[in-house]
Amino acid sequence: MSRGTAMEPLGILFTEIGPDFLRATMPVDARTRQPYGLLHGGASVLLAETLGSSAGMACVGEGEGVVGIEINANHVRGVREGLVTGTARPLHVGRQTQVWEIRIEDERQRLVCVSRITLAVIPLPKSSQ
Repeated sequence: MSRGTAMEPLGILFTEIGPDFLRATMPVDARTRQPYGLLHGGASVLLAETLGSSAGMACVGEGEGVVGIEINANHVRGVREGLVTGTARPLHVGRQTQVWEIRIEDERQRLVCVSRITLAVIPLPKSSQ
């Protein structure tokens, strides 16, 4: 699923799926750091959107998909190295919209970023099904 996407070069790996969550990790290294040596906020948002959209896709019916219509993120702790882990959990899963919260934590389970994504549920074009 990650081949040929932003997940591949950034090293994002899905690690766990549960009844109400989806989890993935991302390394904090030269691929994901900003010039001051900290985890880039954009990389955190990319991890959050990857998790929220993937979890959302698991909740729609055949012939449906999801697209992001809004995402926000609060960056609360800097990380210089190691792995961060993101966990997406639903706040609302409806017929037309979904809202997911994604918490990103460092290796000591300290909150690094909290994000919320709103998805629109859409019919997939016939060529995508």
